[in-house]
Amino acid sequence: MITPSRTEIPPGVLAIATELRSAGGQAWVVGGAIRDLLLGRPINDWDLATDLVPEVVASLFRRTVEIGIRFGTVRVLYRGADCEVTTFRRDGLYTDARRPDDVSFTGSLDEDLVRRDFTVNALAWDPVDGRLEDPADGRADLDARLIRAVGEPVARFTEDGLRLLRAVRFAAQLDFHIEPATYRALLICAPRIERISPERVREELDRLLQAPRPSAALAVLHETGLLRRVLPELAACYGVTQNKHHAFDVFHHTLAAVDAAPPERRLVRLAALFHDTGKPRTRGEKHGVTTFYAHQSAGRRLVDSAFRRLRYPNEDRERVGHLVQQHMFHYRPEWTDAAVRRFLRDVGEEHLDDLFALRAADSAGNGTRRGATPELDELRRRIAFEVERRSALTVRDLAIDGHDLMRELLIMPGPELGRILRALLEEVLDDPERNEREALLGRAREIHAGGPDADVDADSSGPGSEELPHPEGE
Repeated sequence: MITPSRTEIPPGVLAIATELRSAGGQAWVVGGAIRDLLLGRPINDWDLATDLVPEVVASLFRRTVEIGIRFGTVRVLYRGADCEVTTFRRDGLYTDARRPDDVSFTGSLDEDLVRRDFTVNALAWDPVDGRLEDPADGRADLDARLIRAVGEPVARFTEDGLRLLRAVRFAAQLDFHIEPATYRALLICAPRIERISPERVREELDRLLQAPRPSAALAVLHETGLLRRVLPELAACYGVTQNKHHAFDVFHHTLAAVDAAPPERRLVRLAALFHDTGKPRTRGEKHGVTTFYAHQSAGRRLVDSAFRRLRYPNEDRERVGHLVQQHMFHYRPEWTDAAVRRFLRDVGEEHLDDLFALRAADSAGNGTRRGATPELDELRRRIAFEVERRSALTVRDLAIDGHDLMRELLIMPGPELGRILRALLEEVLDDPERNEREALLGRAREIHAGGPDADVDADSSGPGSEELPHPEGE
């Protein structure tokens, strides 16, 4: 175990601690910062605890933000540091299962530490004197790689139900085990998670997905009954068997796919989490083979409902839903150039990297040692060619627009205008050389004169075909 050194603390944070000490107060590094410092992990946030009351803390520094002064917290911006300073406190009752109804300030560091959630988070270090305070024996649990509740676990989870998810998330992030009594308390207290706001659940889920192996946390969530309360869409995948192309059921395949998705790409990991959630609703049999026809569409609907429930931003909901909808594409070398352009049109250039990352994670998670299909490299090259030549992919890319058609055909805005533009786009997707103003205007006159039967059918050799077979029969 690493011994903390004051040289490891940012100069600005050390300067804040020194100012607190100069004012006659204590100054301790607390929470995740000291835990990660002892583990040799990178530290993003530094928090200090002191016996000085918030008003005194705020008076010592020119730039402060009273982000939670009722609970004793002042945000201090000083010498390049952005640090939360919290007064030692005792917590009152937690009647809303979220935060204490009231707090009282105390001069005792130990009282402040033993109110915290887990022993590994109940450590404090004085960076000025180099002293470590450990009333809950958290350092021993760091050595043993254990997540243990401070005090009686059921009481700790009853105070704040979000600690149920935090216990699982910390275990996954740190690659620790959950101590047996704490694990039993997860089983007992699982219903408490239903009292937690969707926003707080969402934040914990996002943090959980940043772990090196989110599958460890997701498996514990399932075992403890938390998953069906937080993500019933994923819980429904447990035990849903698949076909010969998969070694795992849908649930365990999903866990493997999430692990394989890039940790730094949050939306890809979310898409991996939801990409097959439509399978339980679409499972069928055809000629003795298990099928999941249109499960990607069912999955997109589940993304929509789950993301609304968890209060994800609309942009996240749309992007993840789009990835889930598109993840079942099956490229074949015989695709025409028009088919490649239609694929690019349907997916969107801005989504390609995420979609290919999702496909790679999906393939890596099938458990049959079959990696991503090598044809994807060829598809990438063909897409790059179409992007480089600036092929028209939407009606906005055509050499004419609706105003041109209204003037030329003497028609008003409405369905007929859209029908003609879509027909022209289909022709240009087939042959980019047709994207020339005068040629398009001439063709528009023909389409308008010919009526609906003059529409051009999409190229059925590519991803626009509803009956395009997939090797997994899905």
